[in-house]
Amino acid sequence: QVQLVDSGGGLVQAGGSLRLSCAASGRTFSSYAMGWFRQAPGKEREFVAAITWSGGNTYYAASVKGRFTISRDKAKKTLYLQMNSLKPEDTAVYYCAASQGGNYFYYASYDHWGQGTQVTVSS
Repeated sequence: QVQLVDSGGGLVQAGGSLRLSCAASGRTFSSYAMGWFRQAPGKEREFVAAITWSGGNTYYAASVKGRFTISRDKAKKTLYLQMNSLKPEDTAVYYCAASQGGNYFYYASYDHWGQGTQVTVSS
């Protein structure tokens, strides 16, 4: 079992940066692929980024590629999302999630979820 706690959200102006963190508990953290999803009001939850269990491969949504960076620290059992050049359309609740396999771009492939952290980007 893995328990996830998201943090790091807040209010930032367009063009600014934020770093989200996701602290995991549980001995099997290292064996999970990890991802970030986001959900804006009135919209479906959408894929943002994912990283394999080894950290060797990363995947990004086209809308964030080149601006966001996903990383993980296995020793600290923590997942990160560095978000740069933020835009108002990045405003959403961001969720980290853990997957034991499957299509990393699809939310149903993830078994465990954080509680979410609000990111608001003002214009």
